Amino acid sequence: MTPTARILIAGMSGWLSGARAADNAANPADAIARQNMLQLIHLRWIAVVGQVVTILAVHFSLGFQLPLAAMMLVLAALVVLNLASLLRLKSAKPLGPYDLFSALALDALALTAQLYFSGGATNPFTTLYLMHVILGVVLLEVWATWAIVFLPSFCFLMLVAFNRPVIATGLSDQAFFGLFIMGMLMGVVLDAVLLVTFVSRINTNLRRHDAHLAELRQRAAEETHIVRMGLLASGAAHELGTPLATLDVILSDWRRMKVFAKHPELAQELEDMRGEVQRCKQIVTGVLLSAGEARSGEVRVSTLRAFMDEVVAEWRATRNSDVLAYETDLVAPTSIVAESTLKQVIHNVLDNALDASPEAVRLHASVSGGLIVIEVDDDGPGFAPETLENFGKPYNSTKGRAGGGLGLFLVVNVLRKLGGAVGAENRPEGGASVVLTLPLASLQIRRRHAR
Repeated sequence: MTPTARILIAGMSGWLSGARAADNAANPADAIARQNMLQLIHLRWIAVVGQVVTILAVHFSLGFQLPLAAMMLVLAALVVLNLASLLRLKSAKPLGPYDLFSALALDALALTAQLYFSGGATNPFTTLYLMHVILGVVLLEVWATWAIVFLPSFCFLMLVAFNRPVIATGLSDQAFFGLFIMGMLMGVVLDAVLLVTFVSRINTNLRRHDAHLAELRQRAAEETHIVRMGLLASGAAHELGTPLATLDVILSDWRRMKVFAKHPELAQELEDMRGEVQRCKQIVTGVLLSAGEARSGEVRVSTLRAFMDEVVAEWRATRNSDVLAYETDLVAPTSIVAESTLKQVIHNVLDNALDASPEAVRLHASVSGGLIVIEVDDDGPGFAPETLENFGKPYNSTKGRAGGGLGLFLVVNVLRKLGGAVGAENRPEGGASVVLTLPLASLQIRRRHAR
């Protein structure tokens, strides 16, 4: 059984626990709602600053007599509302369907109060109602959208019915009309700028949310694919157990035959055959053990340096030991949980490097910034551009055989489950480099036992 199959089986319980963890993760819909609420908070701060500047300029520069105390009280209420919205965002409770609706409704009511104190329906900034309607269409459900449509319409009718004219001293009718047209222009431009800015941000949030959902679906499909292959590999291991045991018995019987005693070279070949059969049996046993108990039967305490030395020693024992150059600057006795899955991952990367470069393979292990960094280099032809572009996807291989590319696919997914990542590139001097990085904390004993 290949290292790929062993990684596949040893990771099956990891896939299932990862799926359960994903179910307990934060709701993506709540995340997008929080981002949209944050956009409304930003918009409200802009509204507060803009209204302060506009009210003071109109009252003191243009000669309009405005009730400053009442209008500043409305602005104070908007500030309190914004602070309450920020506290709501810090709460762990998910945002419900009424939160965004309430925020937009309160903004519309605050705008209505300011318009009432500054000319009512004759105020040119009544065009700002349109912004609330458009934001409602983008952010809210259907019922809430129609409610937002109704609310500004009703508020405008109330401004018409209960008109409170604003008094301007020293202005002719023509000058007043010119200021009215200028105010309408400013209102339309302000509507356009704010809508383009904030609707663009909201659409970006929605696209990010959709991309995240697509990524989750892709990961779910990949993990389903891995579990299916793991079940097939487990079944194959069960089936291989009987013929391997039969071969072992037959070879043991052959050892007692006189013909092998007379021919030492045949006896040596027979011992080599028995050794390979024993190795196959050990692989099958490991696959079956991993399938049943990937995180307990195969997990033990070690140090990072001892674990890496063991990984390299086991790989050299079954491959050409002269090819691999192993370097490490691991000195501190860092205690870790020795992951059999991670061991198979490193073996798989080394096997791929050996296939590409039978003459020289290099492995360097270190710890940097709380990350374990394992770099494997070779002197082969390097990765093709399309292979790098689709790195880690199943059946993405340069070996030209059916089913190729599963090894790196499993490597990427195992490292991702451990909180790490895999990078690949072609070296400027020739050959390829694959870098495995994962948090040291993901293998340390204290974190494991805390789970």
